Amino acid sequence: MSDVIFSRHALEQLADRGATQEEVVKAVQEGERVPAKVGRLAFRKNFPYEEKWKNKYYEIKQVMPIVVEEGGKFVVITVYVFYFGGEGK
Repeated sequence: MSDVIFSRHALEQLADRGATQEEVVKAVQEGERVPAKVGRLAFRKNFPYEEKWKNKYYEIKQVMPIVVEEGGKFVVITVYVFYFGGEGK
């Protein structure tokens, strides 16, 4: 498996968007591979969440790193996080 390297921007985005480095690595290793703009790749992986994010409860957190493959390594350019479900709690 290729190594995963984080750009400074990606590291800064993690806390802002509610993801961890471990989740991003799992998304790259185990997630669905999808094309992204400008020759980049994205990986999508859903994680059980069942917590509040910004005062709203969600059941699922989807982590989607955007990467560039360079020399057998995946360089994470940025990270998107989407929250789903659980409006009732």
